[in-house]
Amino acid sequence: MLERVVSLLYFSYTYEDNMMSLSVVLATFNEEKNLDECLSSVKDLASEIVVVDGKSTDNTVDIAKNYKARVVVTENHPIFHINKQKAIDMATSDWVLQLDADERVSPELAKEISKVMDMSESELEVYQASLPNKELFKRHQKLLEERDGKIGDKGDYVAFFIPRLNFFLGRYLKHGGVYPDGVIRLFRRGKAYLPAKDVHEQMAVKGRVGWLESPLFHKDSPTFERYLSRNSRYIDLLATQLKDGKVSKHPLAMVNYLAIKPLSWFFMTQIRHKGIFDGWQGIVFSFFSAMRFPRAYMKYLNQKH
Repeated sequence: MLERVVSLLYFSYTYEDNMMSLSVVLATFNEEKNLDECLSSVKDLASEIVVVDGKSTDNTVDIAKNYKARVVVTENHPIFHINKQKAIDMATSDWVLQLDADERVSPELAKEISKVMDMSESELEVYQASLPNKELFKRHQKLLEERDGKIGDKGDYVAFFIPRLNFFLGRYLKHGGVYPDGVIRLFRRGKAYLPAKDVHEQMAVKGRVGWLESPLFHKDSPTFERYLSRNSRYIDLLATQLKDGKVSKHPLAMVNYLAIKPLSWFFMTQIRHKGIFDGWQGIVFSFFSAMRFPRAYMKYLNQKH
C-alpha cells in the first residue's frame, strides 16, 4: 500500500514537472475597456502574465495587477511592436502567447494551445496534416511570404499561426480576404521575435512554423469611432514608410496611389474574395481599407522635409 502511494506521488510530481508552462504577454496603452475581458480569457491558461504599458492614463495598469501580472511602465512608442518585444523578452515560461488587449482566447483555442504545447514532434506532424482548413492556411501563408519573405525555417515546430476572426461594427468578418488573418502568436521562448521596425511586420521565427485551427477573436473595431482612430494611426505610419522609401511623386505614381491601387483593392476584396457576403460591414471595411493608399500618399506629399 505504501509503495502504491509513493508511486502515485512520484507520478504526480513527474507529470507536473513535465507540463509545459505558458507566458501570456501584452503591450498596452489605455486599454481599460478591453483588458479585463482579454486577461479573463487566459487566466486559467497562463503560468504568468506580463504587461508592458506605455504610460496609460486610465485604469489599464490596475486591471493588469488584479490578474497578478508583472507590469512594466515605459514609453508609448509609435511602433507598438517595440513594447510587444519588451514583453516577450520578459517571459520566463517554456512557451509564449503574445496577445493584444482587444483579443479573446476562446475555451476551444485554450484547449488547443494546451494540447499543442505538450505534443511531441511526431505528434505535431500528424496534427498539422489533419487540420481541416490546412489548404486555406497554406494559401494564406503563401501570400504572406510573397509579401514578407520566407517565414520560419526547417527543423522542429517552434511557432504557430493562429487564425483571427475580426469583429467590425457588430459582425465577425469571414470574407473579403480578411479570414484567416493568420498571426504568429504562440511560440517557444527564444524562438521568435518582432524586429520592431514596421507597424505590419511579420514575426521572425528560428524554426518551423505551423498552424492552430481554433480562431482568436479580435474585437478591434466595435465602434466606427474606434476604427477611424486606429486607422488614422496606421495612415500616419504608412505615410512615414512612403517617405522613408522615397516613393516617387511623379504624376504616374500619384495616379497609381490615388486611383489604381484603391479601386483594384476594393473590387478584389469585394468580388474575388467575396467581401460582399459580409453585408454592409464588408463593403465599408473594403472601402476604408482601400482608402489607406490615397490617404497615406496625400499625407506623404504634404509632409515637410
